[in-house]
Amino acid sequence: MSVMKNILVVSVNWLGDVVFSTPVYRALKAAYPGARICVLAVPRVREVLELCPDVDDVIIYDEGGREKGLGGKIRAALALRGRKFDAAFILRCSLSRSLVLWLAGIPVRAGFGRMPWQWLLTHRADEKGADEAHRSDVYLRVIQSFGVKGSERSARLEVPRDVCERLAMKLRARGLTGDERITVLNTGGNWGLKQWPPDRFALLAARLTRELGATVVLPGGPSDLSRVRRIAQDSGVDPVVLAGDTDLKELAALFKRAHVVISADSGPLHLANAV
Repeated sequence: MSVMKNILVVSVNWLGDVVFSTPVYRALKAAYPGARICVLAVPRVREVLELCPDVDDVIIYDEGGREKGLGGKIRAALALRGRKFDAAFILRCSLSRSLVLWLAGIPVRAGFGRMPWQWLLTHRADEKGADEAHRSDVYLRVIQSFGVKGSERSARLEVPRDVCERLAMKLRARGLTGDERITVLNTGGNWGLKQWPPDRFALLAARLTRELGATVVLPGGPSDLSRVRRIAQDSGVDPVVLAGDTDLKELAALFKRAHVVISADSGPLHLANAV
């Protein structure tokens, strides 16, 4: 492998998948300890990538905004060309992003390429059995196609002290002293099939509080607020409601502080595991 000083990784788009992709950055740092690792990512996953200790910079790629349309792709390519990346690793099969990397003139472009546009890549990752493989293993195949060794799939994120302090202030404002045994109920999910019924969460919150003495905390985004408030009211035990009042970094800090996290199969579940 040649010497690399400036490396770009094109991120996947969803929270859980981003967590699963963190072993890629760790492997690249191990292979090229002096290199700068940058990530091209959609806005919604920026905060999670900023918690990855092996990522040096996050470049926003917003196909619904600045990078929309052909003109936006050309602007993105010109901006990347100016940063003179030695290599780019694209973790998802994407014609538009592969085209941007080619237009940017990045000499090494590794990823999942399909006919008729596979020529946009210089190195193709093996897709055989990818649907059955762990997502981390699939993402590692991209750097392996260029000869970078990496097989450790455990995710690793680090929450800065100032973020933990912000979260602690919000908990203190709700009467928590810091000695509580916090149980987090993540009640949301991207699809209805992944959401346990609210009345079940309310019953669980009540039992955790009355039978085990747990301090139940209900996080979530702004869109979760009405459901979380209904769960809190129906539980009858006054759980701590944080929905709509934390960003993704503070959510990670909450998971780090918690004794137990109960969640559906969703991005926050994998975020909890990583911290």
